[in-house]
Amino acid sequence: MSLTLNVDGERWRSHLLRTVRAHPGIVPVAKGNGYGLSVARLARRAQWLADHADDTGAALDTIAVGTYDEVGDAASRYAGDLLVLTPWRPFGAALDLDARLASRVVHTVSRPEDLVDLRERHPEARFVLEQLTSMLRHGMTRRDLAAAAATLGSGRSGLRGVAMHLPLNTTSHLGEVSRLINDVVASGLPTRTVFVSHLTEAELARLATTYPDFTVRPRIGTDLWLGDRGALSVTATVLDVHEVERGDTFGYRGRSAPKHGHIVVVSGGTAHGIGLEAPTGDQSLKARAATLARGGLDAVGFVRSPFSIDGKQRLFAEPPHMQASMLFVPSGARVPCVGEDIEVRVRFTATDFDRVFIA
Repeated sequence: MSLTLNVDGERWRSHLLRTVRAHPGIVPVAKGNGYGLSVARLARRAQWLADHADDTGAALDTIAVGTYDEVGDAASRYAGDLLVLTPWRPFGAALDLDARLASRVVHTVSRPEDLVDLRERHPEARFVLEQLTSMLRHGMTRRDLAAAAATLGSGRSGLRGVAMHLPLNTTSHLGEVSRLINDVVASGLPTRTVFVSHLTEAELARLATTYPDFTVRPRIGTDLWLGDRGALSVTATVLDVHEVERGDTFGYRGRSAPKHGHIVVVSGGTAHGIGLEAPTGDQSLKARAATLARGGLDAVGFVRSPFSIDGKQRLFAEPPHMQASMLFVPSGARVPCVGEDIEVRVRFTATDFDRVFIA
């Protein structure tokens, strides 16, 4: 009676080992909902990968978490360093960090004034300096890096490298990364370590060749944990089935059945992320047409659900409830039995599962 993520353990673990082996210096990312698996579970798996260093050739000394609030869950399950991706600020959760964990945390600093403040509060703090990329989210400009270098002087003083969070481009990042690395060199910062995101294996190999005196450390989340989608499947349980005739009312809003068929009630609702959709980055004409089509279906009460029966996605009978959804199965289609599991297509980063089974 749950929304369940099923993992083919052997296949998934093999993929993890291959990915770590192919990315020297990898920093696994465990943040948010843990890509559907939870931060705690990913931290334990990262420790498992660290324990298999002989198989991967990777020491795996660091993992990345998203926020300071996630440090505790990861720290109790993973023994290495914890890089916090959210930039340090002189307020909020960053100031509530458990003192017992402080020595294991690597902060991200994205403003020169925060670097000064952090070092005054915690002289022994370790940190990376985030550069401003074309994302324009957080980060230091070339001038800011020079100011940071002046603050630090000739010693490393806790500096562990610079970080670049790059956009999800369909074109090469190499031009932007080269410019950013040149900014690091020009700033005079005493580091040659770069933490990067969203680079392909080919781009990473090219950087290693172009900048042999730099250590490039890829931060990888999606491609590591979700890179082999064939190892992952999601199911929901059929909770109830009701036959309806045309005009019969049902649901919270008293909607009318459009024709003879069945209302199938399944586990999984808004509390799990079902029916909630993040804004799409696809601006193509086809994507816009699909959005208009969905809007038209919604106007007349028909919206395609992520639930599939016999390989066919079924329509929501009405908007999903908190922990269950009502589907409409038209006459002539096979009606699943109560207790049967059906397939669900979800966005893992926006879905919370009741249960995760790893074989």
